[in-house]
Amino acid sequence: MSDALRVTLVQADLAWEDAAANRRQLERLLEPHEGRSDLVVLPEMFATGFSMSPEKVAEPMNGPSFEWMRNTAGRLGAVLAGSLAIEEGGRYFNRFIWMRPDGSYETYDKRHLFRLAGEDASYEPGEAKLIVQLGAWRVCPMVCYDLRFPVWSRNLFGTDSAYEVLLYVANWPAPRHNAWQTLLRARAIENLSYCIGVNRVGTDGKGLRYRGGSVAIDFLGRELTPESEEQGVATATLDLAALEEFRRKFPFHVDADEFTLGRMGSPRARG
Repeated sequence: MSDALRVTLVQADLAWEDAAANRRQLERLLEPHEGRSDLVVLPEMFATGFSMSPEKVAEPMNGPSFEWMRNTAGRLGAVLAGSLAIEEGGRYFNRFIWMRPDGSYETYDKRHLFRLAGEDASYEPGEAKLIVQLGAWRVCPMVCYDLRFPVWSRNLFGTDSAYEVLLYVANWPAPRHNAWQTLLRARAIENLSYCIGVNRVGTDGKGLRYRGGSVAIDFLGRELTPESEEQGVATATLDLAALEEFRRKFPFHVDADEFTLGRMGSPRARG
């Protein structure tokens, strides 16, 4: 893999709590993109929509949607990423899955659960960030509401938590669409990184409408893909050399405040 990273954003109108229908629809959307990308990104809870009924919709880690991800990643010849409602040990997680073409995978459990929808009462929060390697690139995956918390998303240069791409999968409703657009750009600029946001479109089973706005953004906050409110697929090519050159010329991160995170995510000042 070269220093260029091809990222495909899949913006889908998800069927409510119908995993089989969503898998079929996503297969149709993805079929023309086989062999054309390095990373393919699906929305949050791509199999069900943002359901607060995990006892009804959650699958085990070896369930049909997980196996579909494994098979599809192999067919695409790309990493396939998105989140699922997962049951494990009698508990439920909104779990991001990073599925490689060879069938190996990594996971990240959503840290910040959206209490206004009761997510905190339905799912368990994650406790650890994830940084994954894809060729020369390091990627930090996050899920939806995590976007509002810059400390959790912070790029810690010179540590194992440093990255070049910050990635958010979401079901972000239309009434707060301006926040989605604004915060994605802020996360890219403040972290001197590319930022990818993949959202859904349509209306869910609770009557919430989604405007999409899936987008790839560079380190200056510029769009690399056009935003749309329609179902569709877009691919951006990220340039590692351009990012590294920008960081050399403008090393803003050198002047960042130092801190550590407490167990529950509270900042603790050093010294």
